[in-house]
Amino acid sequence: MEFVVHVLENFFSMDRAKATRIMMDVHNSGKGICGLFTRDTAETKTLQVNDYSKKHNHPLMCSMEVE
Repeated sequence: MEFVVHVLENFFSMDRAKATRIMMDVHNSGKGICGLFTRDTAETKTLQVNDYSKKHNHPLMCSMEVE
Protein backbone atom coordinates (compact mmCIF):
# COMPACT_ATOMS: atom_id res chain seq x y z
CA MET A 1 0.00 0.00 0.00
CA GLU A 2 2.88 2.35 0.70
CA PHE A 3 4.06 1.88 -2.90
CA VAL A 4 0.72 3.19 -4.21
CA VAL A 5 0.90 6.24 -1.92
CA HIS A 6 4.47 6.86 -3.10
CA VAL A 7 3.38 6.71 -6.76
CA LEU A 8 0.45 9.07 -6.18
CA GLU A 9 2.65 11.57 -4.35
CA ASN A 10 5.43 11.50 -6.93
CA PHE A 11 3.64 11.10 -10.25
CA PHE A 12 0.43 12.99 -9.45
CA SER A 13 1.79 15.60 -6.99
CA MET A 14 -0.64 14.62 -4.23
CA ASP A 15 -0.15 15.30 -0.56
CA ARG A 16 -0.03 12.28 1.73
CA ALA A 17 -3.64 12.63 2.92
CA LYS A 18 -5.10 12.69 -0.60
CA ALA A 19 -2.77 9.92 -1.79
CA THR A 20 -3.83 7.77 1.17
CA ARG A 21 -7.54 8.32 0.42
CA ILE A 22 -7.08 7.28 -3.21
CA MET A 23 -4.91 4.33 -2.19
CA MET A 24 -7.77 3.12 0.01
CA ASP A 25 -10.15 3.47 -2.95
CA VAL A 26 -7.77 1.30 -4.98
CA HIS A 27 -7.48 -1.18 -2.12
CA ASN A 28 -11.23 -1.43 -1.52
CA SER A 29 -12.66 -1.24 -5.04
CA GLY A 30 -9.73 -2.04 -7.31
CA LYS A 31 -9.42 1.43 -8.79
CA GLY A 32 -9.15 5.10 -7.94
CA ILE A 33 -9.28 8.39 -9.83
CA CYS A 34 -5.96 10.25 -9.90
CA GLY A 35 -7.18 13.30 -11.77
CA LEU A 36 -8.41 14.73 -15.05
CA PHE A 37 -5.72 15.38 -17.65
CA THR A 38 -5.33 16.12 -21.33
CA ARG A 39 -4.95 12.98 -23.43
CA ASP A 40 -1.20 13.55 -23.89
CA THR A 41 -0.61 14.06 -20.18
CA ALA A 42 -2.76 11.06 -19.24
CA GLU A 43 -0.93 8.82 -21.71
CA THR A 44 2.45 9.97 -20.39
CA LYS A 45 1.50 9.47 -16.74
CA THR A 46 0.01 6.05 -17.50
CA LEU A 47 3.22 4.92 -19.21
CA GLN A 48 5.41 6.37 -16.47
CA VAL A 49 3.48 4.70 -13.64
CA ASN A 50 3.29 1.34 -15.40
CA ASP A 51 7.02 1.41 -16.24
CA TYR A 52 7.88 2.40 -12.66
CA SER A 53 5.67 -0.35 -11.21
CA LYS A 54 7.17 -2.96 -13.50
CA LYS A 55 10.72 -1.80 -12.68
CA HIS A 56 9.96 -2.25 -8.97
CA ASN A 57 8.18 -5.60 -9.45
CA HIS A 58 4.90 -4.19 -8.17
CA PRO A 59 1.52 -5.25 -9.63
CA LEU A 60 0.08 -1.70 -9.69
CA MET A 61 -1.50 -0.96 -13.07
CA CYS A 62 -2.45 2.50 -14.26
CA SER A 63 -4.96 3.11 -17.03
CA MET A 64 -6.79 6.05 -18.50
CA GLU A 65 -10.45 6.44 -19.37
CA VAL A 66 -12.24 9.03 -21.46
CA GLU A 67 -14.78 10.95 -19.43
